[in-house]
Amino acid sequence: MIDLILSELLNGNISLFYLINGINNPILNLVMPIITNFGSLIAWILICIFIFIFGGSYGRKVAVLCLIALFLTDIIVISLKYLVAEPRPFLTLPNVNLLLTVNGNSFPSGHTASSFTAATIIGLKYHLKSKGWNCWLIYPLIAFAILVGFSRIYIGVHYPYDVIFGAIIGTICAIIVFKYEYRILYNKIAIRLGMEKILTFNLIKKL
Repeated sequence: MIDLILSELLNGNISLFYLINGINNPILNLVMPIITNFGSLIAWILICIFIFIFGGSYGRKVAVLCLIALFLTDIIVISLKYLVAEPRPFLTLPNVNLLLTVNGNSFPSGHTASSFTAATIIGLKYHLKSKGWNCWLIYPLIAFAILVGFSRIYIGVHYPYDVIFGAIIGTICAIIVFKYEYRILYNKIAIRLGMEKILTFNLIKKL
């Protein structure tokens, strides 16, 4: 019974991969590689640096929390990639529409995990007010994170389950950091490491 369920899940994973990867639209072939690169860990780190520099005292706190959450996410992703050691779909499946070549194992999707981590932290910390309504940034940011996950399948480097679990990991790590932010930023170890100086550091004034 368990073998049958696992077999059905595996077949569903492959079928959904081919469904998305097989779209092969000329416009999406140009757009999806760009979107996938904007969802990388490096891209989110650069965004955090931008927020840290130009976001004022509040932005520095948000940036540091986001970087900590991204670090936690990346540790889990790297560990799972090593333990599961799932080959990329373009290495095991025929007729894959491969738009970018990447190294490393497939499960889980690091781009998706990083995007959901950053989207959750930044989205919950910032909001825009429009006509009396609070339009939380988390909605467009999560939409972008979903698009990043979709792009990973579309360009042929991840299975759908890689993306789903990446999204779960990223969201959970962000929620944990968000929930315990005070303990993370103001515990004795953080204070000894100079967290207070980091949060009060203003590069613009120094320049």
